[in-house]
Amino acid sequence: MSNHERDSREGSDGGEKPTAAYTIDSRRRAALQEIDDAPFGYNSYRSRRKAEKISSGPPNSGKALNKNQDLGVKVATPIGTLVGQLLFGWLADIVGRKRMYGIELMIIIIATFAQAVSGGGHAVGIIGVLIVWRFLMGIGIGGDYPLSAVISSEFAATRIRGRMMVGVFSSQGWGNFAAALVALIIVAAYKNSVLNDPSIENPAHVDEMWRILIGLGCVPGCIGLYFRLTIPETPRFTMDIERNVQQATDDIKNVLTTGSFHIDPDAPIHRVNAPKASWADFCAYFGQWKNGKVLLGAAWSWFALDIAFYGLGLNSSIVLQAIGFGTPLTHGTQSVYDNLKNICVGNLILSAGGLIPGYYFSFFLIDSWGRKPIQLMGFIILTILFIVLGFGFDKLTATSAAKKGFVVLYCFANFFQNFGPNSTTFVVPGEAFPTRYRSTAHGIAAASGKLGAVVAQVGFAQMKDIGGSNKFVKHILEIFALFMLTGIFSTLLIPETKGLSLEEISNERQEGFIRG
Repeated sequence: MSNHERDSREGSDGGEKPTAAYTIDSRRRAALQEIDDAPFGYNSYRSRRKAEKISSGPPNSGKALNKNQDLGVKVATPIGTLVGQLLFGWLADIVGRKRMYGIELMIIIIATFAQAVSGGGHAVGIIGVLIVWRFLMGIGIGGDYPLSAVISSEFAATRIRGRMMVGVFSSQGWGNFAAALVALIIVAAYKNSVLNDPSIENPAHVDEMWRILIGLGCVPGCIGLYFRLTIPETPRFTMDIERNVQQATDDIKNVLTTGSFHIDPDAPIHRVNAPKASWADFCAYFGQWKNGKVLLGAAWSWFALDIAFYGLGLNSSIVLQAIGFGTPLTHGTQSVYDNLKNICVGNLILSAGGLIPGYYFSFFLIDSWGRKPIQLMGFIILTILFIVLGFGFDKLTATSAAKKGFVVLYCFANFFQNFGPNSTTFVVPGEAFPTRYRSTAHGIAAASGKLGAVVAQVGFAQMKDIGGSNKFVKHILEIFALFMLTGIFSTLLIPETKGLSLEEISNERQEGFIRG
């Protein structure tokens, strides 16, 4: 609290001795000010997800997956992610960020390793087993969204909070790149073995390759687990939910001075009287339009974005074919090797060409431009790009020269998704709500986005072949443009959070927050 605020408060009390509640309330605000003014964001720059898993299924006895199997493998993870976002978002507000952070990564590690060693039997086939484990892995991945966002926002200094959160989120771009790079190394290592397989119907070594690739995803997860289990509880949770102002004040002082924290189990705990989370309080808070509109805007923006973000993958085959990394023209086991290599190299190019650069434009500009302008700019440009891609689809795919133009527009769409709403929809829900509902609200917004991903992967993937192979893709791109247009309006519902403390953004009066 500033000297001016302190003097005015004391003056309003007529020189009387401050009450115990006022003293504790002042200590709370002073401690929060220390975090907001810290020279760096401490203990929060952990990799959000050390590696993204390649979403590939195993060979099915040399046969392609049927339509239902392919759908099950694809949607199991996003549906699990939706469940995990809601569940872990709620639990982090109930039992604590620290207590839940690491549990979701354990689920990811166990489920990933289980996929790598999965097998079939008489009662259940390997595809069914994989779908179950991919769903469980999705629950862990879903839990990572609200936990990583809220922990990084609650630990970060105000002036660099946006960069800290985007830096955490951008790890998934590097995870995608690393996964494709590791896959390329495995394919190169197995080149002779794949070429010497008996036939294309029995690619025995491909079975080893996908198991190694998925299994290696556990390694960075195990490394990251140590840091997650040793991170301290956020002082804001300790103050506002556990209502232990003394412990939170000591945590802030220790971490800022020594970089460590200590909890004395024998120390007396004084619970202060602060607003507590409850269903009635939740309804009362979000029932006010000034608060409810922020959750609505954040949730719909993420939903609209993810429909296009995941749906854009429907066109990756066109792009890869245009840049020379599509379906190979070779035959036999040579075609198996060439196809795997093309997929890996193509994904490396797409990651480097649009995903990663977009994240870092957001990283460098989010704390100067602001969240809302970047999101608004992204949705406007994406609306224009999808109109061009959709209504000009036939001409843009008619010739080799035109396809190069399609590739450029595709990369621009990837770029402005990440230098735009894909970054900001992760950041804003982690800032815009009070501590007691911050993780829950972020989980709701993230789950809305994942619902959009399921709609894109299930609905649009089934629609794309209406009238013939890929005949409906142009109309799907036009639908994406409509969703991007709605994202412009939902962005108008969210506040600008740049340069404001989390308490200022929460729309709650902070003076007198502690009542006794």
